[in-house]
Order: sequence, then structure tokens, then C-alpha cells
Amino acid sequence: MVDRSFADPSLAALYDTLNPWGPGDDFCLGLVMSAGSVLDVGCGTGRLLGRARQEGHRGRLMGLDPAAAMLAQARAHEPDVQWVLGDLRARTWHGEFELAVMTGHAFQVLLGDEELRLALRAVRAALVPGGRFVFETRNPGARAWETWTPDRVREIPDGRGGVVRMWHEVESVSPAGDRVTFTETFDGALWERPQVDRTTLRFLDTDTLDGFLGEAGFVVVERYGDWGRGVLAPGCPEIVTVAEAVGH
Repeated sequence: MVDRSFADPSLAALYDTLNPWGPGDDFCLGLVMSAGSVLDVGCGTGRLLGRARQEGHRGRLMGLDPAAAMLAQARAHEPDVQWVLGDLRARTWHGEFELAVMTGHAFQVLLGDEELRLALRAVRAALVPGGRFVFETRNPGARAWETWTPDRVREIPDGRGGVVRMWHEVESVSPAGDRVTFTETFDGALWERPQVDRTTLRFLDTDTLDGFLGEAGFVVVERYGDWGRGVLAPGCPEIVTVAEAVGH
């Protein structure tokens, strides 16, 4: 199921304001610009591939996302990219891309083991031998969810002269600490009542990640604890992974 914050056009229109271009986008853009063909899984509003096209990338760029409202934003901003509605099951893949990326912590919505295996096998099938898959997950050791509290309210312009207030609240953490369910609430003049989206994310450590990647035919070639290519340490905010497709 697509999260409400991605499926609702009024919320999708706010996504880039809530998540401005940052170091992670710069990191991925450099890789995209050096690859001849790129698949962006969970492309959202499409700003990564859109920026690549605007900066002169002339190869094949495909953005895949299950949220029609997000793809509407992508198509409006950059029509010269192949935008596809759906998830990795939307088609059969035949080694068409040199690079696959999965940004915005989208990897963490893959909650079940089999769901994760299917997704990774599909990404592997989409890549040429030696192709690379780049994604990030929040480091469970940093326990980011402990800061997702209602007192931490963000305010952003609503595009109509008003303000949207947004906050998070954790509902539950699994006994193993690897799944966190929380709400994201939006409040402002755009809606008659606050809009509440409920999400569950999976937090995986590097050993578990590497096990799944190995099963799918990947080997990790680079790993960082932040977008500045810092060494991964227990308290680092991210687990940034660059994996290479091997074999078939």
C-alpha cells in the first residue's frame, strides 16, 4: 500500500519542500551522471533523474514509483525521463541498466524477508553484470526514531501564503528493535482536518543487509556512515551501501 503522504496530491506537492536537495542527492547525482543508463526505484517526485537530465545526461533514465501523485510531480518537472507507475514487479527486467538507485530511505519500507528478497532479485535482474546498486538505510545503532516526537514540529510554506505544520509520533517498536511504526501528521489551511499517515520502517544492521544482498547476487564494494563518505561507526546516521551485481 502506498503511504498517504505519497498518494495524496496535496501532500505529494509538499514533498520536495519537506525534503530539500541535500548531500545524499549530490552523492547519487555524481553516480548517475557517470552511468549510461539508470533505474531510480521509488523515484518519488523525480528530482534526481530530472536534475541529471537538466545537467546534460543523455542516456536512458527510468524512474519507477507506485504513487501516481508523486509521478505527476515528476512528469510536470521533467517530461524527458521515462516515468513508470508501479513497483519492481511492474515488469520483467533484462539487464538494461548500469546503475540502480533507491533513495529517501525507500529501502526501509521492504518489511518482510521475502518481500526484500524479491525486490533485490528484481534489481539484480535489471542490472548488467558489474552494474551497481546504491541505497541508504538509517543505521539502527543511531536510534533515530527516539527523536520522532510530537514536540518537534516543522513548519513549511504551503504554497498559498499559509503554513503547514508537520510532526511525527512513534506508535510502536518491535521487540527486536528492527521495525518502527509511527505517524506523520500534517496540519494547515489546505485541509479541513489534520492529515495523518501511518508508516512502518525496517531497520537492518550491516550483517543482515549483506546476507540478503549476497543471496540476490550482490557484493558490497563501498559502505559509508554518512553522505560525506565517512567511515561507518555505531552512532552514524546512515548505512550507505554501494553493491555490485555479480554472476547471473
